[in-house]
Amino acid sequence: MTRMPRAAHRLPAPARRRRRKGASLGLLAWLCGLLFFLPVAWMVLTSLHSETDAATNPPSLGASLTLHGYREFFGEGSGISPWPPLINSLTASLVSTLLVLALAFPTAYALSIKPVRKWRDVLFFFLSTKMLPLVAGLLPVYLVAQHTHLLDSIWLLVILYTSMNLPIAVWMMRSFLAEVPVEILEAASIDGAGLATTLTRIIAPIAMPGIAATALISFIFSWNELLFARVLTGVVAGTAPVYLTGFVTSQGLFLAKVCAAATVISLPVIAAGFAAQDKLVQGLSLGAVK
Repeated sequence: MTRMPRAAHRLPAPARRRRRKGASLGLLAWLCGLLFFLPVAWMVLTSLHSETDAATNPPSLGASLTLHGYREFFGEGSGISPWPPLINSLTASLVSTLLVLALAFPTAYALSIKPVRKWRDVLFFFLSTKMLPLVAGLLPVYLVAQHTHLLDSIWLLVILYTSMNLPIAVWMMRSFLAEVPVEILEAASIDGAGLATTLTRIIAPIAMPGIAATALISFIFSWNELLFARVLTGVVAGTAPVYLTGFVTSQGLFLAKVCAAATVISLPVIAAGFAAQDKLVQGLSLGAVK
């Protein structure tokens, strides 16, 4: 049996170039991922050190590990419980996300599948609401909340977070719903499906990856919001980011305790991201390839 020459097993030059390019891009992607992950890993490692080891310069990587920072966060020394701020953040984020989905879904349907008149102007109006800096609207919002007796109320944050995330949700969900095949909707109309049935039983399952991506982004934005929560809340409705700023005191910055608090507060967002990981990837890539 004759053996083929070694040159016959070699890939063509264009294929080799594509393979080298793919390997280079893959390596670059890994480097970028590690670059973004390094601060998070450093935060978690610092939270497991004592305050003395965390404050050394340069930091000591081989220092002994301890859970003292986490015990301090959960009120072992001060007696202050972090659960009320965490529950406030969870309530405001979940309720506002549900309201955003309930409002953005039919709006995106009207702007994509059944477009209203001058729908481009409507979309631009939604986008223009994000052009105003948040700090510029802080004083009017504070005065309105003061006159309506909504200061230090979790429902004020729900209203604000819903209004802040609704424009982004409408834009995202419109791009997702625009990919729904028209033939499916025509078949549903022939079968006598009404608007509610079409939205809940036909469009929603098809656009579920996009809905999950929109919900996750709205939840993250609500959970991480600090400016309005810092100014408009106090003892009753303080959120987790506001509680986190309380660890920066006049006595100094206790790095281990702050890193432990930041790690715990970041866990709900990380858990939500992992839970909706497959839906998030599908939703963010929906419509990218025609």
